[in-house]
Amino acid sequence: MSCFISGGLAAVIYTDTLQTIIMVIGSFILMGFAFNEVGGYENFQDRYMTAIPSVTGNISEKCYQPRRDAFHLFRDPLTGDLPWPGMVFGLTIQATWYWCSDQVIVQRCLSAKNLSHVKGGCILCGYLKLLPMFLMVFPGMISRILYSDVVACVDPDECQKYCGATVGCTNIAYPKLVVDLMPNGLRGLMLSVMMASLMSSLTSVFNSASTLFTMDIYTKIRPYSKERELMIAGRVFILVLIGISIAWIPVLQSAQSGQLYDYIQSITSYLTPPVAAVFMLAIFCKRVNESGAFYGLIIGLPIGLSRMITEFAYGTGSCVNPSNCPDIICGVHYLYFGMILFLVSCIIIVGVSLMTKPIDDKHLYRLCWSLRNRTEERVDIDPDNWVNNEEEDDKFQHEEPEEEPGFCKKAIMCFCGLEETKAPKLSPEEEAELKKQLTDTSEKPLWRNIVNINGIILLCVAVFFHGYFG
Repeated sequence: MSCFISGGLAAVIYTDTLQTIIMVIGSFILMGFAFNEVGGYENFQDRYMTAIPSVTGNISEKCYQPRRDAFHLFRDPLTGDLPWPGMVFGLTIQATWYWCSDQVIVQRCLSAKNLSHVKGGCILCGYLKLLPMFLMVFPGMISRILYSDVVACVDPDECQKYCGATVGCTNIAYPKLVVDLMPNGLRGLMLSVMMASLMSSLTSVFNSASTLFTMDIYTKIRPYSKERELMIAGRVFILVLIGISIAWIPVLQSAQSGQLYDYIQSITSYLTPPVAAVFMLAIFCKRVNESGAFYGLIIGLPIGLSRMITEFAYGTGSCVNPSNCPDIICGVHYLYFGMILFLVSCIIIVGVSLMTKPIDDKHLYRLCWSLRNRTEERVDIDPDNWVNNEEEDDKFQHEEPEEEPGFCKKAIMCFCGLEETKAPKLSPEEEAELKKQLTDTSEKPLWRNIVNINGIILLCVAVFFHGYFG
């Protein structure tokens, strides 16, 4: 836990890389054991459709019978649990927000050496994103076959006995498969894989949230704070987030019928469409300005919050005990709600932007599509309020011998990731060269062609899988 508190982005990237390798290898091994247990893919399909719990009571069959469209991605637009228009358009809006504007992804892209590395990293991530269907979803469905009474439980008392939640136990499908199916040595590997997955997500979110808090909020409160103060503030903010995350666990257990995937997608549909709308329009329409973006967010986000808070107030319920939330608020599927919220946000952003003054091109060089190849120096429309006075302070400090810090101080400095030694000062020429590298978007033709071809291949593979499993 302390590595991401003290190590910063570099520690997060290195640990994510190692944990990804462990996760992929361990997940492939578990997938092989799971399919071997059910006798292959064909038997898997047949046995899944008959996997029902033994204790059903007087509960309706639709609550425990597997869906007839369980092996199809494109489901009925009205009765489907994930309707196909929502899958195609609603999830596209969520993906646009996450992959293009979420701080977790943006922070890593900005840390790349050049544009080809950014493209290559995103394409590699795209290839890895094709695997969860086979490494997680199918094994989770096999877990229902092997442990129908537990994973597919429908009686609230039975579910409470198995997993401590009355709404269902689908969230324990994967861990149950690991604990009961894997041999001792590999079981330890898979448990480490699951812990690695959790740690990877937490370190990424906490590190990015710390950056947003320190640079976008704390520097507005204390614009003259030094770097060391910002680092300490970021570490303390991470500890606060950890406490909030632990306190939020009971909400996760009961939300969206106990299905974690649906909970994540629903919250994303309520909060992120306005952000995705701002990003998309700002990239492809340079007429969009700050006023349009501000009002699009300030109106769109409360609309999404109203749906989210209402669901929390009434509860999402389950098939056995449905929620009594009014249909006018909760009756619209969360993916459809996200699409509507995105459209409303776009209308507000464009409308307000057209009624206000446009932004001069000098502020938009390399920030929007039509000006992406401009090489002129961009003028910041809103300069950073944070002022680092450490260099000025050094000028007025007398040259005094530095005392060797004690053991306790060294331990605290190490934990907080603070360095006693100062970085060497750069000459004006070195600063100019560094600035040139940071703004350079050129690519070597060979690597540009490699990543572009792989991007096309990845798109074709994704289209094939959607068509095959659709």
